[in-house]
Amino acid sequence: MAFHEIGYDVADGVATITLDRPERLNAFTDTMQRELVEAFDRVDASVEVRALVVTGSGRAFCNGADLSSGPSVFDPDVDGRRQTDGRHRDEGGLVALRAFDCTKPVIAAINGPAIGVGITMTLPFDVRMASTAARFGFVFTRRGLVPEACSSWFLPRIVGIGQALEWCYSGRVFGADEARRAGLVRSVHEPDELLPAAYELAHTFAAETSPVSVTLTRALLWRMLGEAHPIAAHRATRRWWTCSVGQPTCRRVCRASWRSARPASRRRCRVTSRRATRGGTIPSSDRDPRHEAEPGARPSAPFRRARAGGRARSRCAPVSSGGPRRRARSAGGRRRW
Repeated sequence: MAFHEIGYDVADGVATITLDRPERLNAFTDTMQRELVEAFDRVDASVEVRALVVTGSGRAFCNGADLSSGPSVFDPDVDGRRQTDGRHRDEGGLVALRAFDCTKPVIAAINGPAIGVGITMTLPFDVRMASTAARFGFVFTRRGLVPEACSSWFLPRIVGIGQALEWCYSGRVFGADEARRAGLVRSVHEPDELLPAAYELAHTFAAETSPVSVTLTRALLWRMLGEAHPIAAHRATRRWWTCSVGQPTCRRVCRASWRSARPASRRRCRVTSRRATRGGTIPSSDRDPRHEAEPGARPSAPFRRARAGGRARSRCAPVSSGGPRRRARSAGGRRRW
């Protein structure tokens, strides 16, 4: 599918969707809705993509729905907007639901005005970052409408019910600083610093992390918002833990994290005990003065067993857990997950 009203690009594991109708301030249309859904499908289907950044071209992010066709833009009988059950189809809601189901982290780089659907469709995104030139407005009551794009579910969970009601009742337009204070956006940047900051954050999500773990974590945190009891999170974690740990990427990342997290003194102590077990000499450079015995002190148990020809083990080495089978497997060969 060729895109006409958005741009799509992938570089260094990060996809970029650009709302591309600068002459109309990137106003939202039915065509843009279909292309956005298709772009999210591409992001999920691509193994190369690890995170997504959504921004706008020109001086606006999205100035709301395109009203150039007049009142007919809200006519449910135009362009098949009426569903089979006779109700109006919420175009912005289709984008919001698709973003909610996305399996990759989504960042909104709001470079200018985001009014109406321009802001509500970003509420399911994981992070919103704004330019100092950004303006926001939930202007539905001033148009005789109600909040769309599932914003009545997302907005109170993000900023609280009191702030959500104030913005929606008044329909006023407010700036980026007020949005940041309320928690609607993560941070505010100068216009030329917004996209670099968004890409830097996206790369932190992608670097040295397991894609399976990130996907399951996103699903867990979002879906637990609607649960009535933490037992639901407990059950989901038990079920999904096996899925994430069973993936080769997750095992590789976990091993690297475990090795890098151990203090240097612990690693030296383990090397020291192994060399002592084999009967070899321990270079002075490998000795940790904190583990040296005082003059006349009795040698530690691992070194006493090493002298007698028995098997020594450092107290500082991690002890394998998980039952007799796992301990036997660890003792008989390379340590496994």
